[in-house]
Amino acid sequence: MKKQSIQEVRRSLPIFPYREDLLAAINEHQILVIEGETGSGKTTQIPQYLLEDGYTKGGMKIGCTQPRRVAAMSVAARVAEEMSVKLGNEVGYSIRFEDCTSERTVLKYMTDGMLLREFLTEPDLASYSVIIIDEAHERTLHTDILFGLIKDIARFRSDLKVLVASATLDTERFSCFFDDAPVFRIPGRRFPVDIFYTKAPEADYLEACVVSVLQIHVTQPPGDILVFLTGQEEIEACCELLQERCRRLGSKIAELLVLPIYANLPSDMQAKIFNPTPPGARKVVVATNIAETSLTIDGIIYVIDPGFCKQKSYNARTGMESLIVTPCSRASANQRAGRAGRVAAGKCFRLYTAWAYKHEMEETTVPEIQRTNLGNVVLLLKSLGINDLIHFDFMDPPPHETLVLALEQLYALGALNHLGELTKVKLSEFKIHTGFHFCNICSLMLFSRYKCSEEVLTIAAMLSVNNSIFYRPKDKVVHADNARMNFVVPGGDHLVLLNVYNQSGYSTQWCYENFIQFRSMRRARDVRDQLEGLMDRIEVEVVSCQGDSVPVRKAVTAGYFYHTARLSKGGYKTVKHQQTVYVHPNSSLFEEQPRWLIYHELVFTTKEFMRQVIEIESGWLLEVAPHYYKSKELEDSSSKKMPRKQGKTKEELG
Repeated sequence: MKKQSIQEVRRSLPIFPYREDLLAAINEHQILVIEGETGSGKTTQIPQYLLEDGYTKGGMKIGCTQPRRVAAMSVAARVAEEMSVKLGNEVGYSIRFEDCTSERTVLKYMTDGMLLREFLTEPDLASYSVIIIDEAHERTLHTDILFGLIKDIARFRSDLKVLVASATLDTERFSCFFDDAPVFRIPGRRFPVDIFYTKAPEADYLEACVVSVLQIHVTQPPGDILVFLTGQEEIEACCELLQERCRRLGSKIAELLVLPIYANLPSDMQAKIFNPTPPGARKVVVATNIAETSLTIDGIIYVIDPGFCKQKSYNARTGMESLIVTPCSRASANQRAGRAGRVAAGKCFRLYTAWAYKHEMEETTVPEIQRTNLGNVVLLLKSLGINDLIHFDFMDPPPHETLVLALEQLYALGALNHLGELTKVKLSEFKIHTGFHFCNICSLMLFSRYKCSEEVLTIAAMLSVNNSIFYRPKDKVVHADNARMNFVVPGGDHLVLLNVYNQSGYSTQWCYENFIQFRSMRRARDVRDQLEGLMDRIEVEVVSCQGDSVPVRKAVTAGYFYHTARLSKGGYKTVKHQQTVYVHPNSSLFEEQPRWLIYHELVFTTKEFMRQVIEIESGWLLEVAPHYYKSKELEDSSSKKMPRKQGKTKEELG
C-alpha cells in the first residue's frame, strides 16, 4: 500500500505529464536548461526518468548537485524510498565527511563542492553520463565555478548530457551562458497562492510579523504559518513576543506552537519543526532563508514575508566581510511565496507595498562569487591547472581587485611563486578540502618549524566551525556566559578554542552542561581527522608543543600576518590600512587590550569587529613575514605615547 501511495504521489506531480517530452528534449540536445517551480518534482523525478530511459547502461552514473548538505541527504533518502532500494546502494549521496555510496550506485546526489572535488581526480568526469546542476538560481560560489568547468568539458565530451535546473525566471541568463541552450519549462505549482501587500511601509517589521501571525491565527481557517526573518536574534525576539502574547490571551485562542529554525540551533530542536501539528493547534515556524529552498515543511498554508535577508559582502580594499540586513530580491520573494502552495491553496502576506516590490527590489540576488573572498577559488582553480584566471569563463566575473588581492595573499603566504604558479608547498594536496578560511592550511604548512602541529591542527578545525561552538539560550544567558568564562586561558581566543576541544572528550552530556554545541564539536573532530590524514600524506610530522602557547601564537602569526591590528590612542587600527576596528564583545581579550593582535576575520555587523583574536609580539611579524612588513611600519610608536600606569615601581620605592 505504501508503494502504491508513493506511485500516486509521483503521478500527481506537475512534471509527470511532461515525462516523454522532457526525455525527447534531453535526447536531442546536449545541454538543457529546465525551469520549474520548487515542488514540481524536478530534483526527485528527472534522475529516475533518466535511469528508466537507460542512461546508466555500462556502469555510467547520473550525478545531481545541491547547494546544501541537508537537501542532498533528504532528497537521496526520498528517491531511494520511491525506488524501493536501500539508501547507499543504487541511490546514494556524497557530502563532506559522509559518503553514502557504493560500487552499485548509479544515482548520486551530492553537494556542488563534492563534484568540484571529483574534478581533481577525474577531470573529464568520464564515469558520468548525465550531470544535473540543481537549484542553479541560488548562484553559490561552487555552482558558479561548476558552470565554467562543465561548459568546457561539454565541448569535447559530446556524450555528456548537462541539465541546469532552476526555480526562478532567470533561465534566459543560463541559456545564454551555455551557448544558447534550449529552455524546457514545467508550468504550474501544485496549488495557487494569493499574495497580499500592505498599504503603507511598516515601521517595525518584527512587530508587524507578530501581529500578522496572531491575526491569521484568530481569523483564518486551519493551516500552519511560516515566517521569514533575517537571523538568530530576530527569530528569538519574535518567538518570545509570540509566546508572551499567547500567554496573555490564555484560553481565548487555540494553542499556537512557536518553533524557531536557524543554522546554530541544536539538531534536536531543529527536528521539531517537522513533527506533525497536534489536532486543534496551529504551528508557526520562524525561519531564516534556509526554509526558502532547502527545507520543505509539511502543512504550511500561510507565509509571512517582511522582505529582508542577511547578506554577506566582502570589501577587497579593507579585507572586511559585512553581514548586513538588506531587502531580498524579487526572485527570493517569489520563492518564499511558493512555500505556501505545497499542500493546498495558500496565502502569502508581504509586509511591504506592491510599489516597493516592483521598484525597490533587485531582480535577482547578487551572485556569491562577486561578494566573497576568493582565496579558496584561486587555490582550487590553480590546482585544476587553470592558470589564466582573468579569462576563465565565469558567468558573472568577480571584481578584479578581489582576484588580485587573493593572488597577493597567496603569494605572501608562499603558496604561489612570482609567476603565479602553485609552489612546492603542496597546497594542491589540500585542494578543496578547505571548507573554511584557506589561510589555515597555509599556516599548517609553515608551522612545521614551530613544532606545534598537533595544536594548530586542532585550532584550524575549531576555526572551521568557530561561530557555532558556544550555545547561548535566551533564558540561561548568565549560566552560558559563566560556562564560557571557565574556558578562558591567557593569550587569546584561538587558545580558548584549543582548550574547549581538549576538554570536550566527545561527550554529549559534557557539551550540554557547558553550553557547547555537540554537533559543531563533532564536525570539528571530522575536519581535524581529515587534516591529519592529509598531513600524513604530505609527510609532515604531527608534534605537540606540550602546553607552551608561544609556538602556537607564532604559527597563527605565520598564517595570518596580514590580519594584524595595533592599539593606538583612539583604539585598535589595522596595520596596513589604518582602519579603526574593535574587539568582539564575545572575545576573551575584550577587556584586556593587548598592544598587538592578530584576528581571524573582520566582520561588520553593528561595528567593525575583529572575530577570534590572539595576542602577539610585533617582532614575530618580522620573523615570519619580512617581505610583507618593513620594520618602520612595526615600530612600536604607541609605546612612547601610551600613559604609564599610576603608582611607583619597586625600584623607586627602594
